[in-house]
Amino acid sequence: MGSQSEILSIRAHMNKTGKIGVLLVNLGTPDSTATGDVRKYLREFLMDGRVIDIPVVFRWMLINLIIAPFRAPKSAHEYRKLWTDRGSPLLFHTQDLKDKLKEKLDPKQYTVAMAMRYQTPSIEAGLEELRKAHVTKIIVLPLFPQYASASTGSVQDKVMEIARGWQIIPDISFISNFIEQPLFLEAWAERGRAMLEGKEYDKILFSYHGLPERHILKGSVDGYCQLGACCNKYGAKNHYCYRAQCFKTTRLIAEKLGIPEEKTVNCFQSRLGKDPWVKPYTDDVIDELNKQGVKKVLAFSPAFVADCLETTVEVAGEYRDKFLEGGGEEWDLVPSLNSENTWVECVKEMVLEHSGVTTQEML
Repeated sequence: MGSQSEILSIRAHMNKTGKIGVLLVNLGTPDSTATGDVRKYLREFLMDGRVIDIPVVFRWMLINLIIAPFRAPKSAHEYRKLWTDRGSPLLFHTQDLKDKLKEKLDPKQYTVAMAMRYQTPSIEAGLEELRKAHVTKIIVLPLFPQYASASTGSVQDKVMEIARGWQIIPDISFISNFIEQPLFLEAWAERGRAMLEGKEYDKILFSYHGLPERHILKGSVDGYCQLGACCNKYGAKNHYCYRAQCFKTTRLIAEKLGIPEEKTVNCFQSRLGKDPWVKPYTDDVIDELNKQGVKKVLAFSPAFVADCLETTVEVAGEYRDKFLEGGGEEWDLVPSLNSENTWVECVKEMVLEHSGVTTQEML
């Protein structure tokens, strides 16, 4: 909960500003593994104009006549591989994170809610919970470490769409990315150390969720982004370049773990359609590792803070099988942060920072 002096300082600050609402938002998940529920989820997800950015008429035909009907049965089969007695891991890990965060924040000063961008619980329901708590400020934390228009941007868009219908709109702030947050990096380092202890890997692979290249190029500042060597540096002109953010994440985590740069490899997974997506592709990288005779790989997936289909089934399942079939001997996945203590503490620190509570006030 924090020291007594910290609590008193925060309470004094809140007395001036009013109660603060915190909304944690993750991507979303089907309500069940039934094909109908998976199809419903896919339709909502892929009809988002920030996910598939083509004219709405063509998008509707593509999703409703081709993708959803044919992809839903296969996706439902994949979801069954990770479903547990508690349901979807993405959902219950986010719920656990919310519950633990609530324990660390004074309930007299904070109200914490959670939502999924797609399906349930909805962003509208989460915001309504905060509105009914009469908060005077809302901090929205999209649980995506790296900013992308299709993830963080979509959450921001939806929140503003809903809030603009309210008679009274409180102060709303967004946490757009957090790849340089010290406790975020330490949380991943702790996960990595546990996997590395007593073991030696030939390569440390960092696999991130993919995006169409056009998404990044559309947001390029002054034409700076060329999806090449420019992503090896991270600064003002590519602060919101998803690829540059991913490369920066890798460098920072590797530095925390003392992993030399030449031992790391970046790649991007989960492509959809025929348009070019950010490269290199994870499956192509695996083929190259097999050609090089690499035998042991430790994989990170730091675009996700909760284990889900893309980590548990894709990276730990499909990519592992591909690597072993190509001659590899060992492929291990570092678990996501889920609701581990350091990650919960990281979220708390980000909330306090965006609450306007200064370090001096907390002393």
